[in-house]
Amino acid sequence: MTSETDDLRLAADFAPANYDDWRKLVDGVLKGAPFEKLVGKTRDGLRIEPIYRRSRDAAPIAARAAAAPWRIMQRIDHPDAARANAQALQDLENGATGLEVEFAGGPGARGFGIADASAETIAHVFDGVVLDAGIMIALNPVLGRQNAGENLADLVMAGGFDPTKVDIHFNYQPLTTIATRGAAVASWSEMEKPLAKMIRGLIGRGFKGPFVLADGRPVHDAGGSEAQELAFTLAVAVAYLRTLEAGGIELDTARSALSFRLSADADQFLTMAKFRALRLLWARIEQACGLAPKPIFVNAQTAWRMLTQRDPYVNMLRATMATFSAGLGGANAITVLPHTLALGLPDPFARRVARNTQLVLLEESNLAKVSDPAAGSGGIETLTQQLCEAAWLLFQEIEQAGGVFASLEQGLIQRKVAATRAARETDIAKRKTVLTGASEFPNLHETDVTVLDAKPAALAPDGETNIKFDALAPMRLAEPFEALRDKSDARLKRSGARPRVFLANLGTAADFTARATFAKSFFETGGIEAVGSDGFTDPAALAASFSSSGAALVCLCSSDKLYADKAAAAAKALQAAGAKHIYLAGRPGEQETAMRGAGVSDFIFAGGDALATLREAYRRME
Repeated sequence: MTSETDDLRLAADFAPANYDDWRKLVDGVLKGAPFEKLVGKTRDGLRIEPIYRRSRDAAPIAARAAAAPWRIMQRIDHPDAARANAQALQDLENGATGLEVEFAGGPGARGFGIADASAETIAHVFDGVVLDAGIMIALNPVLGRQNAGENLADLVMAGGFDPTKVDIHFNYQPLTTIATRGAAVASWSEMEKPLAKMIRGLIGRGFKGPFVLADGRPVHDAGGSEAQELAFTLAVAVAYLRTLEAGGIELDTARSALSFRLSADADQFLTMAKFRALRLLWARIEQACGLAPKPIFVNAQTAWRMLTQRDPYVNMLRATMATFSAGLGGANAITVLPHTLALGLPDPFARRVARNTQLVLLEESNLAKVSDPAAGSGGIETLTQQLCEAAWLLFQEIEQAGGVFASLEQGLIQRKVAATRAARETDIAKRKTVLTGASEFPNLHETDVTVLDAKPAALAPDGETNIKFDALAPMRLAEPFEALRDKSDARLKRSGARPRVFLANLGTAADFTARATFAKSFFETGGIEAVGSDGFTDPAALAASFSSSGAALVCLCSSDKLYADKAAAAAKALQAAGAKHIYLAGRPGEQETAMRGAGVSDFIFAGGDALATLREAYRRME
């Protein structure tokens, strides 16, 4: 938001306004409260101001070519090669302009992926695909298994295609795989020469690459922050750059062998700023290497950690916002994870929605027509710069520790990510971070969605690992609440009824509706069905209604005024009627001692640890 209106024609009839004028109005509303109340903070501690001045001297950041669309990538991840081939052909016929090929056991396979990467399987997967038709092929070879890149290169040569006209991103990413596995068969110094030799061979055969991928997803998947993801990505890229140069590849050619990938999530402004920041940060590294900066190729993938199993259709909205943000942030290619991926292998409908999410934004909303539309926006420019500064400090710390591999061995990266993850999990437990359909606004009666009847491929063990450390293990934000919902489903299947809480409403609808609505959402996020009631003033009638409800738990709901007058008597009557545990919706305040003395055991309110309360409720019922 800009605070300067002096040159806006639509504001010509109004008195000019500036930041100082706005602050006077705000201070009047705050009535002595500190201005800091309006300032937000990111996971990296970066300030989010309520208003920003326009960045008049900002220039667009070079990314995609002017008015060029990003590549619409689609995951090819069916374990069966024939079904994977059918996926690829259908996607290309219906709007996809690239294929993201996942193999079982890879860091981005999400439990599925093509079963193997043998020459025979590669030929089967790409049967009928015209490799030089302008499509992008993004392979994701798996460390320690068959070499998908070499096998696809052989297929290209055998088919008589000109390798310079085939757009293959080979995406070798050993460091990413090592980070997610928490293990390596050898030290990085022992792995560098074979990697460089393989890349030299592909270059010698005429392929233009890129060949190695600096992928920040492991940090994002594990709950890390934006600056941590950027720093990890830079450190990985620098490690690959050193490896290729030491392996005899000219530095300018080596940097062209790199591409980058970041996760895009539903936080619009942070995602846009993160993608913009990556380009500025890498340009600084290029300058330090004595190279004139040139635009890098940045892939985006919608975030795994934001997907929910419950109310999965909300994932469509999350993916739309993530795609919007990455596209405006300058991503060259975007892969949308289908909305049902957390439940199983997506069916054709989910895959179609993933494709069409991008097609609508490109073809109907024309998002690619403007280059770097965030340029000059005070808020996003400031956030971009703050991310650059925070990520650069973390990158320097990784470098001082000996590089990304040494930092993983020492646990440096994992400790930082774990601390951010813990803070994130605390906010989720307290519902400060809202997950629609999971931690807020649950639907206990949602219908099941369809996924394919496909099982992950059986994989042989990775073999002996000589170096082990803590893995950057992926997580999904909604998992703790989903585990409670699973308990509820199991009880429904076993006994025909979910666990229940009786909402003991006191007074009129005006008195109890707000807190009864809050309590219903609170308990049902954990799969505990809320049984409503009319408003009561007679404790005996309230107790009788509870007795007929079939609920073991009770939650009193009303206004603070009625709590003071009637809650104690109501709690005693409910306790006498057999209530195992009595909650009260609202903060206890001065009435806490009296309420607890009357039988109220717990208080539920915004900002409380909902997850701990719900887990304890199940323990009591069991």
